[in-house]
Amino acid sequence: MFSDRLNWSQHPNRLSALVSQKRGTGAYVLDLTESNPTRIGLVYPEVEILAALADSRALRYHPTALGLESAREAVAGYYRCRGNEIKTESVMLTASTSEAYAYLFKLLTNPGDEMLAPRPSYPLFEFLAGLESVNVRQYPLRYDGVWHIDFDALGQAITPRTRGIVVVNPNNPTGSFLAREELDRLDSVAAEHGLSILSDEVFRDYAFGEDPGRVSTLVGSRRALTFSMSGLSKIAGLPQMKLGWIVVSEPVAGGPRSEEALAALELIADTYLSVSTPVQMALPRLLEISDGILEQIRGRTAVNLSRLREIMHGSAATLLRAEGGWYAVLQVPRTHTEEEWALKLLDECGVLVQPGFFFDFETEAFLVLSLLPEPATFAEGVGRLRGIL
Repeated sequence: MFSDRLNWSQHPNRLSALVSQKRGTGAYVLDLTESNPTRIGLVYPEVEILAALADSRALRYHPTALGLESAREAVAGYYRCRGNEIKTESVMLTASTSEAYAYLFKLLTNPGDEMLAPRPSYPLFEFLAGLESVNVRQYPLRYDGVWHIDFDALGQAITPRTRGIVVVNPNNPTGSFLAREELDRLDSVAAEHGLSILSDEVFRDYAFGEDPGRVSTLVGSRRALTFSMSGLSKIAGLPQMKLGWIVVSEPVAGGPRSEEALAALELIADTYLSVSTPVQMALPRLLEISDGILEQIRGRTAVNLSRLREIMHGSAATLLRAEGGWYAVLQVPRTHTEEEWALKLLDECGVLVQPGFFFDFETEAFLVLSLLPEPATFAEGVGRLRGIL
């Protein structure tokens, strides 16, 4: 009766089943997977946020497929404040980064075509691509003290049906940014094969320190047609506002025409007109007041990462190097599988973490921890984890 695109297993895994059982009995769980910034005790400027949404102009509807000019200019201003000169005309608004992916898959692929995506990474691409009848082929990130793209494997993953390469910068959950030499090589590979680059940059503002050797965004002149995505969910800690965007990068001389891509994206967006007027009207003000929220999240991740290093020092676990983002990765002894470690921690210690295979880690054994929980909760959970190790 229903589309094969929805042929996903709905059976709960062992960890989610145990979480439901624990919470069903009222057991307290130290959740080290929390990724919702509105549930971690931040102080939001409520009056300012609500005032930004109370704009009487939102009572009138003027459908604009790419987004209201004032909102697109606010996005361009966000990049300019970070040293990236872009044109307002190169910005397109979406209801979320997920919708941005869906629009780009519609733009670039036919049913049965392929997109390359990194491994490990957030387990979303297969679902988004599947809904567009697109296949995902993975290319690996390797770790040797730092994370880097395995370009040999990436090259081998390219087929005649490949249409684009997804990068997540910084990656979730590894926290690794693209190095400048990696971007140059990636741009060359994509241009050589006629591929586009889709850069997910939602965590770009959460770097753990400065490093001139890395790339924070792919906006700018590129040989390959390049799309950079971000939104309010991460940079302002406001996932409920449902506003994201795509920036189409300017091509170098003789490169693909970004105007054609924007015209096609406008046609796609005009079919849906999904971004609400109130949040578009509010966007300039929301971006202005987002710095205070962003700094709170930066402070939270810094405190928890420092505490994690301190507690795990000298333990049987290794904290992998991360350059930014909201997550940390621990390599733990292979005396248990990742699933067994996660189940043991939850069952015996009341600590919830995510096993590495949730993020397609190739080998055992890795655990992924969010750096967002309140510090007392985080320290208690990590202490119990250290104890069971």
